[in-house]
Amino acid sequence: MHNIVVLISGNGSNLQAIIDGCSNGIINNSQVAAVISNKADAYGLKRAQRANIDNLCVTATDYANRQDYDQALMEKIDAYQPDVIILAGFMRILSANFVNHYQGRMLNIHPSLLPKYSGLNTHQRAIDAGDKEHGTSVHFVTEQLDGGPVILQAKVPIFTEDSVDDVIERVQQQEHKIYPLVTQWLLSQRLSMQNGYAVLDGNRLPPQGYAAQ
Repeated sequence: MHNIVVLISGNGSNLQAIIDGCSNGIINNSQVAAVISNKADAYGLKRAQRANIDNLCVTATDYANRQDYDQALMEKIDAYQPDVIILAGFMRILSANFVNHYQGRMLNIHPSLLPKYSGLNTHQRAIDAGDKEHGTSVHFVTEQLDGGPVILQAKVPIFTEDSVDDVIERVQQQEHKIYPLVTQWLLSQRLSMQNGYAVLDGNRLPPQGYAAQ
């Protein structure tokens, strides 16, 4: 049985998609072993409680600096012997030591078609730029913020009359499909990170990640 540890800061809708993926067989022979938040009021912790998953909060204010926090967080994570670490809206910039400790085992999902719109407020930025399409990207985590090799992207249209909430809803529907899929790829050893590239089934993926022919 593979162990997944999920890090969250908020609602946890992608966490729910991973939990559901383990239940419905999209993610085979796997379980969410723990959910860890940096915010005590994160709704995702309640999702974990409902699913009888270990859940805990590690708050930054309890530590003198980022390095001490990340060290404590690593100790909490490693207690569950994770095969993969999933960042699902975890709103902290991680230290190089933390990232390197989990190199090749840690995934993030970012709400844009990377490399466009790294950072925050991606949906509004896409609307403001007049983009006709937007989307989401699953990528390996590296020291560069939102800069690790992209594994899979999903695109959605932006219509003239769209609000930010319209775009968010459309993007999240795709996130909940592709994140469990990529998690399964990694756990089944179809996917790896080699020399700074994402490799799927022995083939190095292009900058935009996997795309069906």
